[in-house]
Amino acid sequence: MATWSSRGLRGSVLEEMVNYSNEKYKNQKLALIQKIPTPITPVQFDKQSRHITLAYFEKKSTVDYIGAVQGIPVCFDAKECSEDNFSMNNLHEHQIEFMKAFEEQGGISFLLIYYSERRLCYYLRFEEMMRYVKRMENGGPKHFKFQELDARFFVESCAGVNLHYLQTMQKDLALRKQSAD
Repeated sequence: MATWSSRGLRGSVLEEMVNYSNEKYKNQKLALIQKIPTPITPVQFDKQSRHITLAYFEKKSTVDYIGAVQGIPVCFDAKECSEDNFSMNNLHEHQIEFMKAFEEQGGISFLLIYYSERRLCYYLRFEEMMRYVKRMENGGPKHFKFQELDARFFVESCAGVNLHYLQTMQKDLALRKQSAD
């Protein structure tokens, strides 16, 4: 059983940015995306602050966010990275399997990776993610480098949205359509 402690706050900068973007999208009626909470069982509390100081994850989570964008089912996970190599250990097999099944049902799956030192967010398309997964499974590196990323898929801020990932998702959809033709 996994333990939760202060490590549970990793990625909170990215999560705040994504939550803010999702609220903007909802208000503009562009998308309805919700954060999926990870179920935990509290074990210890700080009585003074009334905060949980130790807990166990009840079960494996799937992805961080799920919803719909203009009728398109969407799911994604948000990962924060402090260096230029993204370790594939940050991506768990049950998450990959969920995203794969989601894609098979006609949905769009992706990762948002925030490179905190660079203050850049990357939209990792499902197809690109699977390329790195297969490379690792075939004995290749268990990470991918910042330099390997496709410059077209860095997420920009636009129209009052900090992380306008829907704009980047449109590029993903266009590539998918182009591949299907």
